[in-house]
Order: sequence, then C-alpha cells, then structure tokens
Amino acid sequence: MDKDRIKGAAQQAKGAVKEAAGKVTGDTMLQAEGKADKAAGKVQNAIGGLKDALHGFKDTLRGK
Repeated sequence: MDKDRIKGAAQQAKGAVKEAAGKVTGDTMLQAEGKADKAAGKVQNAIGGLKDALHGFKDTLRGK
C-alpha cells in the first residue's frame, strides 16, 4: 500500500470529523473545511492507487 493512500485516508477521516463538528456547532466554516479535507484526501488516495497500479504493471512487465 502506497503512503499516499494512507495519508489520503487519514485526511478523509480528519475531514469527516471537522465536518461533523461543524454541523454540531453550527460552524459553517469548519464544516466547509471538513468537506475540503475530505475531497483532498480522496484525491491523494486516488494518486496512491494509481502508483500501486503502476508498480503492479511494471512488475507484470518484468515477469515478477
């Protein structure tokens, strides 16, 4: 598993917590920050997935 996938998942979790806290407290700014963190985490997770796929493809080409 690529480190980008781990960081992305952590950022998504952080964003979910912020978004929930914003909803509970009525803080729309915190809620928006949470949504932005979740989106950024999804992007980073996707990048990690692509890196994993490329490594697998390279291994396949090398016959591993």
